[in-house]
Amino acid sequence: MGRDRKSKHKHSRTEGKDIFGTGGPSLERRLSQLPGMHGRKQTRKTSVYAEQLREKQKVKRMYGLREDQFRRFVGQALQAREQTGLALLKLLERRLDNVIYRLGLACTRPQARQFVGHGHVRVNGQRVNIPSYLVNPGEEIQLDQSGLDIPDVQELAEANTPIPSWLEKRNGGGVVLQEPSREEIDPDIRERLIVEFYSR
Repeated sequence: MGRDRKSKHKHSRTEGKDIFGTGGPSLERRLSQLPGMHGRKQTRKTSVYAEQLREKQKVKRMYGLREDQFRRFVGQALQAREQTGLALLKLLERRLDNVIYRLGLACTRPQARQFVGHGHVRVNGQRVNIPSYLVNPGEEIQLDQSGLDIPDVQELAEANTPIPSWLEKRNGGGVVLQEPSREEIDPDIRERLIVEFYSR
């Protein structure tokens, strides 16, 4: 299985925003500077293709997907009865690792993915260790006791982080009430560019 070992901060600086949630003062100071020697300068106007590619790369990295996985989600969205871009974002939001993150059970999506991969997550009482599992409305997600004992999880529980309205927090986890709406998904994502990229 392929794995992107490049610095997360470099990816974030390329996109101009903290796409992993792993930043800090060091990243904030350098977000306006592109990675590379002396923060290589933009020397020419960005093409339409480059804008589409950058948006696709940003969202792919934000949700922690490889190219073949992301292309598969786009294929599923194309078959949906609703607008392709919205269908794609709904699929990405319903991934189990993202739902764990949205429920405030993990600090970042990479951490949520690790919780799932290490077998700390139960869906309707059954252990699920596949981060790309698509959670459906009505399904209940919980961390096992060893997951709840992780210091980061305990800190987040005390912080009482707000969660989107399509989820409901319950003891040690939560339940999916409905599919997410566009208003509750990152407003910086321009899904139209992603659809145009794959429609070329």
